[in-house]
Amino acid sequence: MYTDTMHSQASADEMTKKLIEQATEAMGRAYAPYSHFQVGAALLTKDGKIYLGCNIENAGYTPTNCAERTAFFKAVSEGEREFEAICIIGGKNGVASGVTAPCGVCRQVMREFCNPSTFRIILPDGADSYQEFLLEELFPLGFGPENLLD
Repeated sequence: MYTDTMHSQASADEMTKKLIEQATEAMGRAYAPYSHFQVGAALLTKDGKIYLGCNIENAGYTPTNCAERTAFFKAVSEGEREFEAICIIGGKNGVASGVTAPCGVCRQVMREFCNPSTFRIILPDGADSYQEFLLEELFPLGFGPENLLD
């Protein structure tokens, strides 16, 4: 059993590393001509698929879309409904700097599709380090689909 736990942890660490790499790649695709703050996201489905997203700014500001929502909307539009984790990385002019936490709107979108007690949010804070949170830690008492049930 000890070996399985170690193997499982090694697999989780490898997946986290892959998500960080993929989110960094997605950050390079961002369209951020106004803020110059580029964000990339890598969204992991329950069956192991990864969907990438980047922020897409707009001169009207309001139509701007965050990297996290871009990744979720791509995945949902392809029929995905079960998610395990998301990695988010960002920084000025495409240079990752510090933690880039999801905004409130993105947290609400995550809440729509994810179990708050199991969905992991990975936030790199350096080349070799990251912080990890559960959705319920970043969005306590979130409003979800079950709030609308009869």
